[in-house]
Amino acid sequence: MGNAGKKIIATNKKARHDYFIEETYEAGIELKGTEVKSIRQGKINIRDAYARVENEEVFLYNLHISPYEQGNIFNVDPLRVRKLLLHKREIRKLIGYIQQKGYTLVALSAYLKNGRVKIGLGVAKGKALYDKRHDIAKRDASRRIQQELRERQKQ
Repeated sequence: MGNAGKKIIATNKKARHDYFIEETYEAGIELKGTEVKSIRQGKINIRDAYARVENEEVFLYNLHISPYEQGNIFNVDPLRVRKLLLHKREIRKLIGYIQQKGYTLVALSAYLKNGRVKIGLGVAKGKALYDKRHDIAKRDASRRIQQELRERQKQ
C-alpha cells in the first residue's frame, strides 16, 4: 500500500500516547458534499474520534468536521455519527477484537487517497499510567544518546 496519491489531513497523536495500537485498518467514510469540501480545507478534528460496531456496520463517533463556509443550507451537524466503509471480513475481524476485554477502535488519521477521504482506524488497548511514563523515559534516553553521538562527531 504505497504512499503514492496519499495526502494526510489530520493525525491523532494522542492515540499512540494513550493506547497500544495492535492493528490498523483503512476505512472509507460516508460523507455529505460540504463535509468533503471542508475536509479538503483541513477543517477536521479526529482527536476524540472512536468507532463502534453496531449490527455488522461500523460507525465513527466524535469526528468533528467544521461546517463549510460557502455551504449554507447543505451544512450538516459537525459531530454527527458517520458510517465507515469496510469489507465484511474486516468487520468480522474487528468484532472479534472488540469482544476481547480492553480493546477499542480509535481513529488514527484522516487522509486523501486518490481523491477519496479515508480514515486510518486502529485496534487499540489502553495504556496504564506507568506504560506512558516508560515510553516518555525511553524517548528521553534515546534523545540524550543521539545528542551525545552528535557531540562526539563534532570533536
